[in-house]
Amino acid sequence: MSVDGREASPDARVGRTVRVTGPLLEAEGVADVAMGEILHVGEDRISAEVVAVEGGRATMQAYEYTGGVRVGEAATGSGQPLTGLFGPGLLGAAFDGLMRPLTSAPIWLRSDRPESVASDDRRWHFVPSVALGDAVTAGDVLGTVPDSGAVEHRVVVPAGASGVVSWIQDDAEVGSLDVVARIGVPQSGALGADSPGPPETEVRLSERWPMRRPRPFSERLTEPVPLHTGQRVLDLFFPVARGAAAAVTGGFGTGKTMLLQQVAKWCDADVIVYVGCGERGNEMADVLDDFGRLVDERTGGRLVDRTVVVANTSNMPMMARELSIYTGISIAEYYRDMGHDAVVIADSTSRWAEALREFANRRGDLPAEEGFPADLSSQLAAFYERAGRVTTLGGQEASVTVIGAVSPPGGDMSEPVTTITQRFVRAMWMLDRDLAYARHYPAVQWSGSFARDTDYLARWQTVHGDPEWAARRASALEILAEADRLSSLAEVIGVGSLPGRERMVVLGGRLLREAVLSQNALSPNDAFCSGGKGAALLTLVLEVISACHDAIDRGATATAVERLDFGPVIRASQDVGPSDAAGVAAIRERMLAEIGALP
Repeated sequence: MSVDGREASPDARVGRTVRVTGPLLEAEGVADVAMGEILHVGEDRISAEVVAVEGGRATMQAYEYTGGVRVGEAATGSGQPLTGLFGPGLLGAAFDGLMRPLTSAPIWLRSDRPESVASDDRRWHFVPSVALGDAVTAGDVLGTVPDSGAVEHRVVVPAGASGVVSWIQDDAEVGSLDVVARIGVPQSGALGADSPGPPETEVRLSERWPMRRPRPFSERLTEPVPLHTGQRVLDLFFPVARGAAAAVTGGFGTGKTMLLQQVAKWCDADVIVYVGCGERGNEMADVLDDFGRLVDERTGGRLVDRTVVVANTSNMPMMARELSIYTGISIAEYYRDMGHDAVVIADSTSRWAEALREFANRRGDLPAEEGFPADLSSQLAAFYERAGRVTTLGGQEASVTVIGAVSPPGGDMSEPVTTITQRFVRAMWMLDRDLAYARHYPAVQWSGSFARDTDYLARWQTVHGDPEWAARRASALEILAEADRLSSLAEVIGVGSLPGRERMVVLGGRLLREAVLSQNALSPNDAFCSGGKGAALLTLVLEVISACHDAIDRGATATAVERLDFGPVIRASQDVGPSDAAGVAAIRERMLAEIGALP
């Protein structure tokens, strides 16, 4: 991350540290210090953000390892808030929580010391999109950088700027910090020959932006549009809209990281920002390796070429973990302002909250529930509210979708981070330990999960050619709930003791779990499921269940129905291609004919 990007001037405000306690630093003597300002401490110029000012003493949270920092070392004010440098070179790269580049070796995540993503010796091909004299406003595209990742990198007019293009860079190679355009304010009247004209706005290839400040947009759009994740249990039962917030919650070993990685690989967003917040280093190494090898179905290139990885692993400085969340969503907003749909995968917000708790305890703040700071709720709300589907300043529709993981200690769903998160997300995907241990993937609990935008997305599905979407979902959830109830009873009295129709409900629940809800992440046909195939699979199972009930009503025995080979139904997801809805329909016709032949 570029905190300031400039060397301290000779007359910089310099104070002295008076306290060093882990990531907590205190300094005195820095003139006119402000909340949120970055101070550089010690010979290594460790970056620390001011979080409290009392009298002449500033309390700071350090974003780097403070080992070796002594009382009395210099604390130099930068005069700037926590600021990132955004430009070409983000896609396909990995950064730490301070947005400093990591080495390309996937198993050795080491932070290179540079404080900015821009490299003085790297050149980019800039292609102008406007001409001299064109009138432009905030958000308009000035040019593109075609060699920066798998999605089009657009250089746009910054917020607050408008006017006439007084100079534009020709089609050429430019540096990351070079000026590519100047925008002058139109003159409303004649000026004297010696009168200076209005100031011009210089637009550089890369721009700086405060990480904790949301980027502006023109309008928030309220009509939901589904984000297709490629995971059937999510798309068919607990969908998330573009620009909404969702959370995956579950205890250790339930498959949260695996599900998030599948969403990152297969969702239909333009840009993926994967934030490893406090994760183990080997997991982040696996993410880098998988994304580097996986072929992107949308572009034909590598998935990593439209992905930004922010890796702040558990062995990295604690408060950089807190910062990595804002780093990730600021990167997503940067691409949103270009007109792209971005998804932020935050794994996990629980470890982010733990960093807040540890620092609050070091400050001596009055603890709230389970030791978390009293403002945990407002901090979680401030993070999730940066998601949204908007009209950009340039008039394009774009979105930032946030999907966070919650790791409740011991699987306790009543702990503060989980309960607070439920207030602010539009979808909650709860993972079940029993399903995970039974090798049912994804282990999404259909009784505890929810999606608040279901009714709105059902209307979208109706408008776009699938009026039965809501009815299929409701029927399937009803069967699953009844099957769970009867399964508990059958464990006591035996399935054979149940009436025929209730045995068909138990059979239907098993078919739904194995043929629809379960998905093989290692199968080339089943790792991703298109919307058409998912709808066809659910229709297949529901019609097979209905045909079984009809057979019972005609006088067929439940035993005769249960002896049928339902293997083609269970294997349909893996026997046909990821988008082969017609193949599923053919299996449905054969199964219905076989069930209809029963006496």
